[in-house]
Formats: sequence, C-alpha cells, structure tokens
Amino acid sequence: MKVSIVIGSKTDLDLAKASAEVLDGFGVENSTNVLSAHRMPEVLQEHIQAELSSGTKVFIGIAGMAAHLSGNIAAHTSVPVIGVPGDGGPLNGFDALLSTVQMPKGVPVATVAIGKAGAINAGHLAAQMLAISDEKLENAIKEARIQQKQQLKKENDELQAS
Repeated sequence: MKVSIVIGSKTDLDLAKASAEVLDGFGVENSTNVLSAHRMPEVLQEHIQAELSSGTKVFIGIAGMAAHLSGNIAAHTSVPVIGVPGDGGPLNGFDALLSTVQMPKGVPVATVAIGKAGAINAGHLAAQMLAISDEKLENAIKEARIQQKQQLKKENDELQAS
C-alpha cells in the first residue's frame, strides 16, 4: 500500500518531508511530487490516475495560498485525501486552511493543522487509514503511541526531579 504526497510548489518540500518521515518510520511506501492544481492540472490528473493504478490508497495534498490542490485531488479519486494547509503567504496559512477545509458535500478532504504539525499528523493519519486492513501496521502505530507516552512520562519525571 502506498501514499502519494503531492505538493503545489517546491516551497512546500519541508512539509512533504515531515509527512514522509512519519510514513517511512512505519515502513509505508510513499512518494512526493510537485504538481500544481493551477499551473499543470492535466499533469496532476494523469498523476492521480497513475498512482491509483499502482496501488496508492491515500493522497496527502500540501499547498499554501490558494490551496486548491487537495480538493482537486479529491475531485478525481474516491480514495482518502488528507489536506495540509501550507503556513506561508501574507495570512500565514489561514487562507490555505479555509481553501482546504471548505469542500462541497460529497467531496471530502480530511484537513489537518496548518504547517509542520499538520504535515506530521497527515503522515500519522495516512498510516492509520492504511492500518485498517494491515494488522502489522496497526501494531506498529500502537507501539509508537506507547513509546510517545513513555517519553512524555520520562520528560515529566525529569522536570519534577529538577
């Protein structure tokens, strides 16, 4: 099973890397491509179809400013699409958030937080979606959550001891 990460421009590459790092940590195959919904819509549509043919089960769309990328992907597929609003531009990503989250009924985009935290959560959410039919992945996610709790407990214990 595969996740396709699509970014609207190279300026979103750090966010894509944050999503990919999470997926890599769970052993989930992923790829990243720069494909603008506005400047190359035909190429984006071709990419979506090629990814679906190769077994992609989830798309992550990362874009700032006008941020129609995730919605465009969702319009061309029935598999889950996670939208990550980029944190750039004059409104620091608020415009991207609204463009990503405000989808018409019947064409959903699961939208996460603006910026890096959202990109990381998109990786986690994509893995959770894939884990519905992959017990090994589900167990890896459960183990990561246990480790996260243990790390936070350790940090709290260290804080209390100082």
